[in-house]
Amino acid sequence: MAKEQSLDNLWLAQTLFDLGGVQFGNFTVSESAVSSPVFVNPKVLISNPTALRVASKLMQQEIKLAQSLRRPRVHPFSLVAGVPAGGLLLATAYSLETNTSLIYARTRPEGTGKRGIEGRFIEGDTALIIDDLITRGSSVLETASLLEENGLKVKDVIVLVDREHGANERLRRHGYNLISILKLDVMLNHYMSKGLIPEETYRTCAEYLRAKQGENHTGTLGL
Repeated sequence: MAKEQSLDNLWLAQTLFDLGGVQFGNFTVSESAVSSPVFVNPKVLISNPTALRVASKLMQQEIKLAQSLRRPRVHPFSLVAGVPAGGLLLATAYSLETNTSLIYARTRPEGTGKRGIEGRFIEGDTALIIDDLITRGSSVLETASLLEENGLKVKDVIVLVDREHGANERLRRHGYNLISILKLDVMLNHYMSKGLIPEETYRTCAEYLRAKQGENHTGTLGL
């Protein structure tokens, strides 16, 4: 980096806010199709090359830490696969940062391209899935299914922002380990502590998040 930026996930949360990637109001989020008082769009990071680089470095730092534990939480992998479209942007940055081969899992036909995988790989290779944002995890599961249909193994998923809507538990039930750089509650606490959002907005979002976590906990117990 021309100007070295420390690897700080709260700096990244702040940059997301400054770039307009965090908005408050009334939104319908992702495949959950429910009303949410907060909207997060990590794709805005592409407007700030330093932030995009920090994001890729934070992912690498988290992965190295998880692999260095006595009981490693991340399996060895030889490929990275981004979930279209935001995850592909991050996966590209990560691939360039770490010199790891990148593949593109096209889960839906696009133009003249059929559903399938772009890039070279060997059957039996293990791929790390990368996404920018996760809510319930449907897009990640769809990508993992396509990779496995083509003979690849998937063990771990890393995301930039976890909205904490139950994706961690849902992915675990399918045999995948989820790692996140930022969690929504941490972001909200940071914005509140810095005076970036009023207390009423923070309370509304915090109550919404607690309700979602309660729903998901009840759903897990019911399995």
